[in-house]
Amino acid sequence: MYKVLVTCPPMLGMFGEFVEPAKELGIELVAANTTQVLSEQELIEILPEFDGWIIGDDPATEQVFTAAVEGNLKAAVKWGIGVDNVDFTACEKLGIPITNTPNMFGGEVADVGMSLLLALARQTHFIDREIRQNNAWPKPAGMSVSGKHIGVVGFGDIGESFVKRLSGFDVTATVYDPGVEGNKGYSFVERQPFPNDIGKCDFLVFTCALNQHNRHMLNSEVIAAMKSGAMVVNVARGPLIDEAALISALQSGHLYAAGLDVFEEEPLPPSSPLRDMPQCIFGSHNGSNTKEGVRRATHKALEEIANFLNQLS
Repeated sequence: MYKVLVTCPPMLGMFGEFVEPAKELGIELVAANTTQVLSEQELIEILPEFDGWIIGDDPATEQVFTAAVEGNLKAAVKWGIGVDNVDFTACEKLGIPITNTPNMFGGEVADVGMSLLLALARQTHFIDREIRQNNAWPKPAGMSVSGKHIGVVGFGDIGESFVKRLSGFDVTATVYDPGVEGNKGYSFVERQPFPNDIGKCDFLVFTCALNQHNRHMLNSEVIAAMKSGAMVVNVARGPLIDEAALISALQSGHLYAAGLDVFEEEPLPPSSPLRDMPQCIFGSHNGSNTKEGVRRATHKALEEIANFLNQLS
């Protein structure tokens, strides 16, 4: 029986459901004691005793893999889509087979993106807060989504799922993604290289992967070119946005609000000025976390790591 460490919070939240299916694959799952990520040092100390690792958003660095492979580690799987926290080059160098679980929950993350956009437009989050605090019966004037122009950064699984949801709202959209051709049959979508036509966007929504080329792609220069009063939604990765530049634009009023499920530092520090902006909505990097999505991604992760381990035995 191979011992496999699980550090992915959504999988940990339903951990008991996967113990028996894992045993049928010859795997003993062990739950890490974490609600977000383990530190590099914690991983270096505990990983060597495990044959496999199902990775969350932990720092899966060369130092971690080197220590782990000097012990028992034989294979790893990054649970989910994003892989920016994983050093795949180090795995190749160390001979550790590794993969991720792509295309598992584009619809789930797109749902969260759409819910953030709609809440920002109609200020439902603000109304809820005011009523709960026993304040006056609030009647803020919202924004109609119909007729607006939406910028969507990323046209992969999540981005296309988000555009599909936009198709019922009588909007136009500009999609930015150098790795994808065409508009995939959506007549209301135009393609542009980023950040062309950014000034047309009433909302700018991030659904793309993070890589070495697009860190801080939304920076002070791009924000300055955006429409006054525009809003930003990010359900992808925090470092796509220069958070200091975003905060400055929100404080000045150039950008009206933001809906952020992800941040440059997670959890969001208590001292972050974002916490003092009631017009914004915040999540906990939880966009993929539905029971259905977790089941799909977990069974795929178990299948992949079992295949790796059994091939090595």
